[in-house]
Amino acid sequence: MTDMPIETDVAIIGAGPTGLFAAFQCAMLRLRCVLIDVLPEIGGQCVALYPEKPIYDIPACPAVEGAQLIANLEQQIAPFDIPRLLKHRIESLSGHRGAFTLGTDKGATLNAKAVIIAAGAGAFGPNRPPLDGLEAFEESGAVQYYVRRKADFENKRIVIAGGGDSALDWALSLKDKAAKLYLVHRRDRFRGAPESLRLLDEAVAAGQIEKVVPYQLHALHGANGALESVEVADLDGTTRHLEADTLLPFFGLATDLGPIARWGMDTVRSTIPVTPSSCETSMPGVFAIGDVATYPGKLKLILQGFSEGAMAAHSIYPIVNPDQALHFEYSTSKGVPVGQN
Repeated sequence: MTDMPIETDVAIIGAGPTGLFAAFQCAMLRLRCVLIDVLPEIGGQCVALYPEKPIYDIPACPAVEGAQLIANLEQQIAPFDIPRLLKHRIESLSGHRGAFTLGTDKGATLNAKAVIIAAGAGAFGPNRPPLDGLEAFEESGAVQYYVRRKADFENKRIVIAGGGDSALDWALSLKDKAAKLYLVHRRDRFRGAPESLRLLDEAVAAGQIEKVVPYQLHALHGANGALESVEVADLDGTTRHLEADTLLPFFGLATDLGPIARWGMDTVRSTIPVTPSSCETSMPGVFAIGDVATYPGKLKLILQGFSEGAMAAHSIYPIVNPDQALHFEYSTSKGVPVGQN
């Protein structure tokens, strides 16, 4: 790698779906940008956590898996040949609106006129259940926190624990592959989209999913990392043993903004407050989009992150081009670089 600083208009921190679409929006406005991500590939959580999980709320896509969504976004930005700096974590940010310097943990330096933080949940990891002997089952793969290949669960006895969207979505997604599927939750009320709840009721009625409520995880039984059963207990201490090959606990992610929290902008519980109309943070010239951004009425949906990426790009244009008025053109008339689409 060259020791010379990388010169760009916009440094985009995070190469997940919102970061990729923000790069597209910047490129359509003729703003140079660089994508930076700590992961070895683009895609963020979509690729790292749920590449085969269907996503149902992307406009014009009745259903699209995480990996395919990223592939589509990659194809969308391909004509612009946007540079990427992967396996780099931004450690430092200094300067001011129009002249920022960013430093990575690998010694790279970037000079940018504006910054977009599209870091998703920041540094993330699963909330692990407090069970004795958990590590041995994690090492063998009997306990997993992410589903990367649905085929790995063919004809398996699966226990899914949790009451949110991830637990519901994966129960519905794996019910046709599993030999037996249990859904464990501490109460008979799940937090999910109305359509997901309807599909769950149908699957339970059809015998494809067995709800185990109100129960919580209590113990794991097996030897040498091979899971034999998951013990669950209700509030009265009554226990049940569920014969199982795999446990999938979905208790959310533990998130950490990491170095971002030390850059001097306002933060609230691992999120960054922004001005809704521009997505600018309390630090002028630094913008935040996607799950990391917060404001009144914020919805944590990918499609809202896409909208925020467009707003941030348009807000950045006068920073990069202070003497030029932005004459907006629709993509239908403007198109993309000739011969590269």
